[in-house]
Amino acid sequence: MQNGTLWTDRDGLPLHAHGGWILQYEDTYYWYGEDRRDRFYVSCYMSRNLKDWTFRNHILTMDSPMQPYRVRTKLQLKREDGGKVNLERPKVIWNRKTGKFVLWAHFENGNDYTEAAAAVATCDTPDGDFTYHGHFNPYGYMSRDCTLFQDEDGTAYFISAARDNADMHVYRLSEDYMNVDALVNRLWQGEYREAPAVTKIGDTYYMLTSFCTGWAPNQGKYAVSDSMEGRWSSLKDIGDVTTYHSQPAFILQRDGKVLYFGDRWGGGGEKYFTSGYVVYPLTEKNGELTMQCTEEALL
Repeated sequence: MQNGTLWTDRDGLPLHAHGGWILQYEDTYYWYGEDRRDRFYVSCYMSRNLKDWTFRNHILTMDSPMQPYRVRTKLQLKREDGGKVNLERPKVIWNRKTGKFVLWAHFENGNDYTEAAAAVATCDTPDGDFTYHGHFNPYGYMSRDCTLFQDEDGTAYFISAARDNADMHVYRLSEDYMNVDALVNRLWQGEYREAPAVTKIGDTYYMLTSFCTGWAPNQGKYAVSDSMEGRWSSLKDIGDVTTYHSQPAFILQRDGKVLYFGDRWGGGGEKYFTSGYVVYPLTEKNGELTMQCTEEALL
């Protein structure tokens, strides 16, 4: 699998999982991501080796079931004129206590980027038809590019760009992962970071982010902390001035390897569908993180 290209599934069809996320559940990997074709929003693929991917389902579409829950949200999967909204950067984690697979994403109304909201959906299986529970602004804050992080003890966090992307917010989630429980951090005031991706190596937490330059790649940066809710370091460069022509999607650890998954965006409009993927190895030493640029995805 060549880095920077649009990969295909086992049927030879383009793999639509942009801005995505891989969840390992039991012995299977599930890759979720944006699918902007037709009436789709989020698609899911499965693999047992990270190389051969089988399409499983369009887990969120314009026609997905919607169901309110105790948090007041807006239930909307299409515009008033019947057009599509935007659901971006979907992430899914499994709640051991409830048995639910919980998806969080960035919601926009399909006309502009003023909604800046967090969206939530759930399912009893990793690749089934998810039920949409609506979107909202956490504690009234804007919420754009986002990710999830689940610690070993089951505590989960939602991380998203706020205040027109000027700041990065870290929210601890409620026990059922269906709501934010507390805003535990506001990071890098005025530094305009987006596309967060978080991992934990040993006892240290690392967060990678991108600057805000639209579809164009830029200098990736990372920060470290000894706690998701504690003090984070200032931002440090990683990769080159374009993060090797990519933007962070998520970080996956497998068999002792730390793998950076990124998008190599083609651009807006129809160019979006030419966007490819990259996987670069990350190495940690003495609290410093480095990224290796490779032609092939070293999965």
